[in-house]
Amino acid sequence: MTAALRIGIAGGGAIFRNHLEAYRALADAGQDVEVVALCDIDAERAGQVAVANGIEHAFGSAAEMLAWRGADGLGIDVISVCTPHPTHEAVVTEAATAGVHVLCEKPIAIDLAAAERMVDVCARAGVRFGVLFQRRFWPAAQRIRAAIDDGTLGTPILGHCSVLLHREPEYYSATAWRGTWASDGGGVLMTQGIHYIDLLQWYMGEVVEVHGHVATYVHGEHIEVEDSAVATLRFASGALATLHASTAVTPSLGVQIRVTGSTGASAQLSEFPEGTDGRVDVWAAGERVATAPDGPTWPSGLEPNVDLATINGALIPWHRAQVADFVNAVRTGGTPAVTGEEATTSLRILLAVYESSRTGRPVRF
Repeated sequence: MTAALRIGIAGGGAIFRNHLEAYRALADAGQDVEVVALCDIDAERAGQVAVANGIEHAFGSAAEMLAWRGADGLGIDVISVCTPHPTHEAVVTEAATAGVHVLCEKPIAIDLAAAERMVDVCARAGVRFGVLFQRRFWPAAQRIRAAIDDGTLGTPILGHCSVLLHREPEYYSATAWRGTWASDGGGVLMTQGIHYIDLLQWYMGEVVEVHGHVATYVHGEHIEVEDSAVATLRFASGALATLHASTAVTPSLGVQIRVTGSTGASAQLSEFPEGTDGRVDVWAAGERVATAPDGPTWPSGLEPNVDLATINGALIPWHRAQVADFVNAVRTGGTPAVTGEEATTSLRILLAVYESSRTGRPVRF
């Protein structure tokens, strides 16, 4: 590895800026990290985005970017994968084969076999493989995890995850790959809900059974995937949880994740409006309920329906936190906070909801 950590970003679309700004924040903080290359399947767009953002090298494919060598004969050390969901496997495989560490946007893949192959190829190549679930880095999210670990909540016994979001039809029509099974892999569960399924399983533990249903109520003219879903989850510990998710809600109610533990204590995390920092809005322990320690669930006077650019912009600080964690893992040989194996867990859960809905039967792992 070079003394300066050289970064390449695959994909110049909506989430590209979050990765670019995260790496540049590390550089501004004194770390020797530099984004040196960008690739996109649209080579013209790659060139335009690179010029606009002061990135020296632009390529029309990940393979070209991975083959690039600087004047010292060395290439990139890390690739951020910001391409559409089904393309992740090919880019990750090419990077691992080239000995390049990988930080991939969620979802890791759209099918379980692909995710497992990605984890395997990175392990065999000896490269670090992280997947973006930046909401784990919210202080509020970590506060609940700490309350489980220190015994305040005890062993989680009941959980609830509510993802009630708003999307305009233009959200789906703006990009050709959105809203199809082949290119998006799913609807609200795959694209939005997976973040919160990740948090729920991070708190509750290993899932052993899923029973769910999906439907499309509002966006059927624009998508072939689901815009709404419900499910019950059973965990290896015996714990139970419920999940419901939708992008058919107007106005948006945001996200709430609630955990009740064996001590009887409960905590709830809320994200409203979507993209804003998570807050602990219910903390119930002992004989007292603090209903809004970090602010009310739905603060008045805020715009509930938020566009994608605003959501992504608000999440940049937490991309920075996860990118910093990943860079540290690369530098030290440690383990990223969210590995490919961890990311496969949330994918397995949501795919089980789809399978259960298709068959009408619970899916047991």
